[in-house]
Amino acid sequence: MTDVSHLCSTNMGIEEDIKQQQFRNPYQKGLINIIFTFNWLNERLRSILKREKITEQQFNILRILRGAGKPISTLQIRQRMLDKASDTSRIVDRLVLKKLVKKETCTNDKRLVDVSITPEGLSLLESLDRYAHEMDALIGNLTPEEAQMLNTLLDKIRKGK
Repeated sequence: MTDVSHLCSTNMGIEEDIKQQQFRNPYQKGLINIIFTFNWLNERLRSILKREKITEQQFNILRILRGAGKPISTLQIRQRMLDKASDTSRIVDRLVLKKLVKKETCTNDKRLVDVSITPEGLSLLESLDRYAHEMDALIGNLTPEEAQMLNTLLDKIRKGK
């Protein structure tokens, strides 16, 4: 097995951020770096969404509904959610209370409920669109090629290949 210990303690970055000088191996460092970076990005995204009094999960559902262009079920929303642990029905109910989405009985299957975005929900997303440059800037220090490589690597991790 190749000695990779030198890879785990050079090129300070995550080490400085979490005050840990060494990692067991580059895999441990990578995993911790992903977790730390997720939390770092999430906090910055949360601060942008907080301006409009909306959570990340609510934003995600509104984004999904706008993209769908038609009413879809909570099951379909859940399949498209970024946060698979979310209680989609509860989040949708909160959006209904805010009048950002509406629920209606599915025309094809009376046991299901279709959810659609309201004009108020679309308006909120349009106001959030003005923050798109701030959201893009969160990883704007990457070149387009680096961003593509990052996407490729993250997809590879999730797929286990």
